[in-house]
Parts: sequence; structure tokens; C-alpha cells
Amino acid sequence: MEIQLWRSILCPYELAVRELIVKFEHIISEHRKNDLYSPIEQVSGRVKSVSSILEKMQRKHIPMERMEEEVEDIAGIRIICQFEEDIETVASLIQNRSDMTIKSEKNYLKHVKQSGYRSLHLIIYYTVETLNGPRKLQAEIQIRTMAMDFWATIEHSLQYKYKGDMPPHVAERLTNAADAIILLDQEMSSVRDEIMDAQNSSQMQSNLVKDILNNIENLYRVSSEREITKIQTEFLRVFHTKDLKQLERFHRQLDIIAEGYRAQAVYHNIGHQPGKSCIS
Repeated sequence: MEIQLWRSILCPYELAVRELIVKFEHIISEHRKNDLYSPIEQVSGRVKSVSSILEKMQRKHIPMERMEEEVEDIAGIRIICQFEEDIETVASLIQNRSDMTIKSEKNYLKHVKQSGYRSLHLIIYYTVETLNGPRKLQAEIQIRTMAMDFWATIEHSLQYKYKGDMPPHVAERLTNAADAIILLDQEMSSVRDEIMDAQNSSQMQSNLVKDILNNIENLYRVSSEREITKIQTEFLRVFHTKDLKQLERFHRQLDIIAEGYRAQAVYHNIGHQPGKSCIS
């Protein structure tokens, strides 16, 4: 197949990967902006290289005319979670979306591969808009924990090095490492609530500080230097206490001050409009 033809085939898949990454990153952002724990920790993606596509087609005896139907992972998305419990949550999020349709699932959490590989794979249908109209494509979404991803990355490198013929002693150590990864995920799950509470508190503090600083910046335009200095000093005092309740209380008080200045500005503007009186 000519290089130019490969480019035209893979171009929509590149678009699909970019769009999917943006959408999953938006899910992370939405959770954090609303002081919620995000089941997605990070997301990445790639389009399969031409050589990898050809190797897979040769290995599975896929004819060229069946490539896009039978090579389901030309577009690939990897979603990393902190906890194993989050994997099903992410799968449900995808299931409930109107822009993605799940075609099939391979659950390597319940049916662990002989090598020790664990992950949840979803094949989805996703539509992109091209110059020639909408294109319905397939994409593979791999969902796993950070620990599973670390193990899978090492395993992939070793498989590549040994061309699928890994020495028994290396395979044994890799299997032992897979067992250790299971224990690590279980231990992390046992303290999941405590970790989530700590992370949510940190995210809430970050959002509060951002809002407070925005309010202070806006007050610079309407308030006196003396009052701004007083507000900044109080903010630094409250911030250094590391007390979230005090920070929330300061945030509410600052909102009241800012609202007062906004009301004054509206009153002033109405009072100065020709033919109108601010006294009823």
C-alpha cells in the first residue's frame, strides 16, 4: 500500500485519539473543579504504527480489505486509575456516554493472562467528522491502575527484547512481580477512603485559594490600598493555619465584601444615567 494511502487511512484515527484524550481529560477537570474525586488519574493515547498494524495482520491472517474491521486497536487510549475499584467506575462512565458505544469487553482482571497481565479492555465505536463526512471508527480503551500499568510496561519491554521467547527465569520473576502488584493494589484499596478524603481536601483548598486570589485581584480595582493590604495579611494568616474551615469562612467573608462593592458600582451607574433617579 502506498504511503499516501496509509496517511489517509490513519488520519481519522489520529483525530479520534486527540478528541478522546480531550474528553477524558475534561472528565478529570470537571471532577476536580467540583471538589470531587476523579476516578481517572491520567489518560494517554496513540495511533498504531504501520509496522505494528502489518505485523498484527500477518500474525492473525487478516486480509488488507478487512483491516479496519478486524484490527480493533488502530486507535488506542490508556486510562490510568489510582484504585482497582475505579476501573469499573470508569467503564460505567463510558457506558453511559452518548458519543461512545461499547462493542466488546475483555476483562483481564477476572481472567488474568498467563503472563500475569491485568487490565480491562473496551472496544468502542466512535465517530469523527472529516472532510468527507462522519467516519465511525473503532478504538481500544485500556483501563488499569498505576501499579498494573507499571508492570505492563516492563512486561511489554521484555517481550519485545526476547521476541516473545522469554527465558523461564525471567518469566518466573515477572509472574512473582505480578502477584506483588495484586497485593499492592489490595493494600491501596484498604486505605482508599482515607486517601480520597486527603486528596479531596487538597483539591478543595486549591479551588478555594484560586477563588480567593481572583477576588483579591478584582478588589484591587475598587478598594483602597489599605483595605487590600489588610485582606492579604488576613488571607496569609488563615492560609498558614492549614485549616480548611477557616479558609472557607474567609472565602465567604471576601465574597460578601466583593458583592458589596459590586452593589455600590451598580447603584453608582444607575444614579448617573440621564433622566433616571436612584431615589424612588
